[in-house]
Amino acid sequence: MKIGLVGCGYWGKNLLRNFHELGALGAVCDALPEHQELAAKMAPGVPILSDYEELLNSDIPAIALATPAVTHHQMAKQAIAAGKDVFVEKPLSLTLEQGQDLVRNQGDRILMVGHILEYHPACVKLVDLTRAGELGKVCYVYSNRLSLGKVRREENILWSFAPHDVALINRIVGEMPESVSAHGAAYLQNDVADVTVTNLVYPKGVRAHIYVSWLHPFKEQRLVVVGTQKMAVFDGVTGDVTLYDQRVEWQKGEPVPIKSDGVTVPVSDAEPLKEECRAFLRAIETREPPLTDGINGLEVLSVLESAQESLSNRGRQCDVVRNFDLACK
Repeated sequence: MKIGLVGCGYWGKNLLRNFHELGALGAVCDALPEHQELAAKMAPGVPILSDYEELLNSDIPAIALATPAVTHHQMAKQAIAAGKDVFVEKPLSLTLEQGQDLVRNQGDRILMVGHILEYHPACVKLVDLTRAGELGKVCYVYSNRLSLGKVRREENILWSFAPHDVALINRIVGEMPESVSAHGAAYLQNDVADVTVTNLVYPKGVRAHIYVSWLHPFKEQRLVVVGTQKMAVFDGVTGDVTLYDQRVEWQKGEPVPIKSDGVTVPVSDAEPLKEECRAFLRAIETREPPLTDGINGLEVLSVLESAQESLSNRGRQCDVVRNFDLACK
């Protein structure tokens, strides 16, 4: 099974390496000469194209898009129309309506979104622990995704960083939030937020917040799940999951913290991106929807769109669309 990769830039080169190592890279398409040179060095002998139409008209059955988010809807729609299975880097598109258009018209094609944390072995373990009741009832989740750069001009920090955390928190909680509110600020470019804090309220009472910034003195990627019995921490920098057997108990009418040292949970050392690439290849072969299919993409888009509306309205709480319009038009 061969993949045509579109885009060999900041993130695309990582997809190139993984699909090539899996023996699945059939062609690379990029209009920039420097990206073409890089692709030729990384994957000798793999055809390098500059025209997307040429790739669409080829016999390569599947396409992976690692292009700017603003191009995702149109390019994915063209690929589906050409009969290709499609992998789209996050976010699926920049509006919920565009995302619904893709899912509505995908037919029997595979449509997969690059929510990489859902394939991270440590995050898979964290979800498994939560679903198994190891933490008791989940009460609260929070995530920090912070660094200095890479600053984008075509999308703000909410759309650039937060999709990862929205997807993972939804998976942990097991449902979509019913409402969100978001606050942030733009310091480098007018109307392009550099820092945001998004609060999520879930139907069964779980609450979460996501803090993202590309104006931070050091890199931090940390997600904390607080349960009634235990707490768990995923460190995205080290790749570790640490489980804390600690909680608050009521003794003689007083809340008493029960503390303990954290225990690192064993997880596979498989590369998350390679696992994600394998999942796309497996979906193409089996014709079974991948974990991060089009509907999963819409769930994340819906949260992001409501958060953006809140951000634009100074933190006003906004309802999240939970029922999608997928009827053919």
